[in-house]
Amino acid sequence: MRDVFIAILIATFIVFFLVRPVRVEGESMKPKLQDRDRIFVNQIIYPLREWIGDKQPIKRGDIVVLYYPRDPSKSYIKRVIGLPGEDVNIEGGKLYINGVLQSEPYLPPEAINEYHRPPTSEHVDEHHYFVMGDNRNYSSDSRDWKLVPEKYIYGKAMFRYYSPANWMASIGGLE
Repeated sequence: MRDVFIAILIATFIVFFLVRPVRVEGESMKPKLQDRDRIFVNQIIYPLREWIGDKQPIKRGDIVVLYYPRDPSKSYIKRVIGLPGEDVNIEGGKLYINGVLQSEPYLPPEAINEYHRPPTSEHVDEHHYFVMGDNRNYSSDSRDWKLVPEKYIYGKAMFRYYSPANWMASIGGLE
């Protein structure tokens, strides 16, 4: 009985303080994440890296879970595109950081070839990030609601443990 209690205590600690199961809602991160996928979010990685002195804990390409800047009671999942101090430009579906065209291997070709949104230009302020969904034409993100304060980013998507859209390939990392 003691072992069961300890196991429950450890599992509770992990779920409440280290990782959080999250259900993806919507299609803004397709094709990487599908609507109703279940993922684990590491919610200690950013505070821990900050504590040990990593000056840039949030990296370009990270898939992060954040509080929606216009309504912090809601959470969104997006990919980090622009870091503090950078200039982000999107023209014709192509991403430029500080004037340099970026490779985005996580995007399907149609995300760039069929892009139909107006050009975007944004300077990323200190302690803020520019985030976007991978499904670029159908994502509400920094192109719409501007920059995300660093304090609103509370976790990094680490692992998909279930996908109703593709249950055969549902388990896997998100790096």
